[in-house]
Amino acid sequence: MRVWPLISTTLVTGILVVVLNTSFRPLPALGPFFSPLEGFWQNAEPADIDYSLNLRFQELSGPIKVCLDKHLVPHIFASNEKDAYFAQGYLHARYRLWQMDIQTRYAAGRLSEVFGPGSGSRNFLRIDRYNRRLGMVYAAEQALKGMEADPATKSECDAYTEGINAYISTLTKASLPLEFKLLGYTPEPWSNLKTALLLEEMTLDLAGAENDFERTNARTVFSAADYELLYPTLQDSVDPIIPKETVLYGKKDTPGIRLHFPAHVDSAYMMTAGGFLPYDLMKPDKENGSNNWAVSGAKTKSGYPILCNDPHLSLRLPSIWYEMQIHTPEMNVFGVSLPGAPGIIIGFNDSCAFGFTNAMRDVRDYYEIRFKDDTRTEYRYNGDWLPTDFHTEDIRVKGQPDFIDSVAYTLFGPVMFEPSFPDMLETGRFYACKWAAHQENNALLAFHDLNHAANYNDYLNAIRNLAAPGQNCVFASKGGDIAIWDQGRFPAKWFRQGDFVMPGFDSTYNWQGTIPQSENPHMVNPPRGFVSSANQIPVDPKVYPYYLGGRYPPYRGMEINRRLDAMNNITVEDMMNLQTDTYDLFAQMARPIFLRFVDTTTMEPAELHYYDAVRDWNLQNNPGDKAPSIFSTWWDTLKNTVYMDEFTQKSRFPLEMPEDETLLEALLKDSAYAYVDDVKTPQTETLRQIATLAWKKIYPEMLQADYSNSLNWGPYKDTHISHPLGDAFSDLHINTGGGTYSINATRSDHGPSWRMVVELGEPTQAYGIYPGGQNGNPGSPYYDDFVDTWAKGKYDTLWVMKPEESSDPRIQWTINFNKP
Repeated sequence: MRVWPLISTTLVTGILVVVLNTSFRPLPALGPFFSPLEGFWQNAEPADIDYSLNLRFQELSGPIKVCLDKHLVPHIFASNEKDAYFAQGYLHARYRLWQMDIQTRYAAGRLSEVFGPGSGSRNFLRIDRYNRRLGMVYAAEQALKGMEADPATKSECDAYTEGINAYISTLTKASLPLEFKLLGYTPEPWSNLKTALLLEEMTLDLAGAENDFERTNARTVFSAADYELLYPTLQDSVDPIIPKETVLYGKKDTPGIRLHFPAHVDSAYMMTAGGFLPYDLMKPDKENGSNNWAVSGAKTKSGYPILCNDPHLSLRLPSIWYEMQIHTPEMNVFGVSLPGAPGIIIGFNDSCAFGFTNAMRDVRDYYEIRFKDDTRTEYRYNGDWLPTDFHTEDIRVKGQPDFIDSVAYTLFGPVMFEPSFPDMLETGRFYACKWAAHQENNALLAFHDLNHAANYNDYLNAIRNLAAPGQNCVFASKGGDIAIWDQGRFPAKWFRQGDFVMPGFDSTYNWQGTIPQSENPHMVNPPRGFVSSANQIPVDPKVYPYYLGGRYPPYRGMEINRRLDAMNNITVEDMMNLQTDTYDLFAQMARPIFLRFVDTTTMEPAELHYYDAVRDWNLQNNPGDKAPSIFSTWWDTLKNTVYMDEFTQKSRFPLEMPEDETLLEALLKDSAYAYVDDVKTPQTETLRQIATLAWKKIYPEMLQADYSNSLNWGPYKDTHISHPLGDAFSDLHINTGGGTYSINATRSDHGPSWRMVVELGEPTQAYGIYPGGQNGNPGSPYYDDFVDTWAKGKYDTLWVMKPEESSDPRIQWTINFNKP
């Protein structure tokens, strides 16, 4: 009988061997994953880890020394730039390889290869189809042409790619980043195209508001007058980046492009082109923005210019940014880089500092394409039939056969939406996407030249190469200059062009050219002593000859300008305080509506307690206060109560909700605003009734939140920094302040991704922080060690190390690169 335990044990062992070495989608084979020799255990780094290395690579022309400081920030010292970029590529790969891989897979429409088809909000095949049909790879190929046509960026990319691949070649099963082990795949070699894809992914993320289809739906159901009421192109409370009194072009008083307006913009086509079902895949966050400003030495205590920048993006782990210094005989630059691309994106060098905010311009439009027949081989344009170019997209799907998609390309761009695409099942129409990013460009050259810039002219020549995404480029130099340019390859548009889906068979709706560089809004050394931007409208539309399009939130820009205008003897500490300020200017303007129209006569004592909290609020979005939670929830509910009756009654298709500033200005002007009345009832409601109804709707929610100790703004907003693979690798429930309309625009999953303050004196004094850590390995002590400092609104000193300081106690480890 003793043979039976032996047989059963052998059988169980055999089954385990088979099971643990078999991949069950979406999980990898569990045996290798749990193996103590090569599994996830190998990714746990001890607190006293030694990052020092001595490396040898044939690709180098000389020795490189990389000094890693106590925050794991590398300071690269190389005798030439090619070697410096090789080292940067190696470091990016060593500490952020999976992040680089997954971002470029997303851009290329290749997530299904590693995740399978997915479903619901994580329908990876649908996401892949979306990005393929948008032409992301095509855009990257166009960018690559520009990057490789220029000797400087070609050499930079080649060396950077060599550095990444040098690291990849050293990987073993044991040393693979954790996410590769968890998903059961290995990294493929890097290429310059992947760098272009990474830059296009950022371009897409900063593409601005995307609402052409919703706007077209609205145009079909609202009258022209009502449409302008709901979606005005200009707010009363406009404080442009370029002040209204500024002379735009100097002596030149006529625009470089004379626009030809179609005679039938409001024709029957515009009134019948709607009826679109949702297409909510991966739409850019309309709040993707940022703050930046530069103050001249005339306004600072030290007499030196100060430049500040905090780009507002999705809060992610690993972080979007990777901090570093690059020192060669030709440049010495410090700041943050994008893992996957060479150079410094936001930062400073020995002579100047530079930063960016999103220009928010509309550079992505949709055109209806009319094909001759079902073959789609010809399409109508100006009375002729033009030939279609087809791109076959072979999408590999883990665990399933490949999905083959055939995308038609027209003179506008790829036919992104058609009846076969999910959620575009309306009338059998086809829509091509025209996007500035589809044109050949070399944005990388802009950052390359900024890294080397010594003065204003260098900065201006550098940013000319920034085609997409459009950015507000701020600059300050030790020579005393400050400047800002609203920069990009912006199409010259007539009024409302691109707000709606347009007829692709009529050339008068096509873009008529690009706004000349000299006519992009800009300001240099203004008398007021500062330049600033916070994604507000760049210039007064009444005096600018081209339609701006886009969406421009006004309140952060207004508050920054108000504060800077009143400040003198400015210090670095003043700028830190301003960058992390939580004052809510929107709430200041909207609270009088709350106090005047919410009826308190029928309130219970507990209700009055919450009402009084808003009444007595200091308008700071502090994490320990309840008033921001109460007010923001009331406002959101009021907005829905005002609009949703008309919106649901008029259309079964999605409509864009009017912006907060639109409703606020409407109610401040007229309490009898037309949309206050509930059209579903026979009586006419007043603002007092609707405001009180919104309060009654939120009161139970406030009680419940207060009962569960989650009504304070910090837990109510519940800021978190997420990893793509879930909560286990994320930072959750971060108790921090700020909000959508504060200068510190921290929301639940979005906010300042890098804060930087630079005083351009002798020597330069610089400070910065980002919500993450240098090492992308969740098992590293340097994975998220900056987060607490960032959440508290504090900064680290940005140490510009000198070559002779390699023995400084701030240096913890050294990586030496040499030839064999």
